[in-house]
Amino acid sequence: MNKILLYSRLVKFEHTIFAMPFALIGFFMATLVTDQVHFWRLLGTVVLSMVFARNAAMGFNRYLDRQFDAANPRTAKREIPAGLVSAPKALAFVIVNALLFVAVTYLINPLCFALSPVALFIILGYSFTKRITPLCHFVLSFGLSLAPIGAWLAVTGSFAVAPLLFSGVVFFWVSGFDVIYACQDVEFDRQYRLQSIPVLTGIKNALRISVLLHVATFLLVIAAGLVMEANFIYWIGAGIFGVLMVYQHLIVKADDLSRVNLAFGTMNGIAGVVFAVFVIGSLYY
Repeated sequence: MNKILLYSRLVKFEHTIFAMPFALIGFFMATLVTDQVHFWRLLGTVVLSMVFARNAAMGFNRYLDRQFDAANPRTAKREIPAGLVSAPKALAFVIVNALLFVAVTYLINPLCFALSPVALFIILGYSFTKRITPLCHFVLSFGLSLAPIGAWLAVTGSFAVAPLLFSGVVFFWVSGFDVIYACQDVEFDRQYRLQSIPVLTGIKNALRISVLLHVATFLLVIAAGLVMEANFIYWIGAGIFGVLMVYQHLIVKADDLSRVNLAFGTMNGIAGVVFAVFVIGSLYY
């Protein structure tokens, strides 16, 4: 049990909450347009694929960044630099989860299985991008944005507009709050030549860019609702989601980053879950 908790802390398992709600939105939307007799099996495989993919991605990020984490006072107590998990064991954890992800997609359908290496390439590749481009935030968000369309594909085996719009929501939402999160390490990143939007533009301008990204997020929320011909339950959820996005920008200032973790983890976690509950609820009203 202690090892399970240790590895769950290594990959910040609680942050699965960012993409999982949108995967469930894609899944439940898809079940309403198909005649699925294996509902629970499909739901289980979708959830497991999300967990294994994120474990692999986050574990690889921690493995690849272990020297930077050790040098950064903010991250020096993470599991690998603190000596709680060895680098070889972390890499083994990544490989096992990547293989389990591919195995689960095989159980879903041929399309998901065929696309699984592409998904792994994207989500694992993010860890390299911060070394070469300030656009790394968008690679991260692109990986997470695969959740709703991936869940839709798991059920239907085909593409559609609505889940793609929700993928767009995740893309701009995650990139927006990841820019906020990166503001904490501007000086360290500059010293070690790591790339980010805050490094490129400065904290004040980075926060402005984050606002624009979240405006785009909400516009896509509106577009998705219109395409779905959503009822009032959806729009209540959309309103709450929008308010929580605004709130995180009110509590983080260029000269006061003390509440970044509140904005990054707590507010966005609540926003994603609440929005998903209302969206899924609207489907069955």
